[in-house]
Amino acid sequence: MLNPNFATPNIFYTHHVSYGETDAMGVVYYAEYAHIFERSRTALSHAANFPYTEMEKNGIMLPVSELNIKYKRPARYDDVLQVRVAISEWKNASLVFSYEIYNEDFSQILTTGSTLHACANLQGKPVRIPEWLKDKFTKDFPR
Repeated sequence: MLNPNFATPNIFYTHHVSYGETDAMGVVYYAEYAHIFERSRTALSHAANFPYTEMEKNGIMLPVSELNIKYKRPARYDDVLQVRVAISEWKNASLVFSYEIYNEDFSQILTTGSTLHACANLQGKPVRIPEWLKDKFTKDFPR
């Protein structure tokens, strides 16, 4: 069952687990979740009609400064995962993306997590989050 308190607006990114993402026990290798989170953030930026390349063209980068993951149930090779992603917190010079990973039919939550991102200029110096960036990600996304 979906978490009704998850941040909005949010999207779902569908991820098909490849063999190379699994370990010797046949489950998704723990570090692969960072890549799955990144792919879902990319999908979120596309849903907002503002891909990461456009952020960089506008002088902003969002480097990851913290990663949190809670593993509840394993995902395995050939599983179809539904990854829910949203920006859950805006700070002065950083923001938090939250993630929930479900099985294909949304009957089980497998993993939850978050990433904290600094807002930086192209030289890597922290900067205040521009209002235009916040505006892109706080309105409802076109479907």
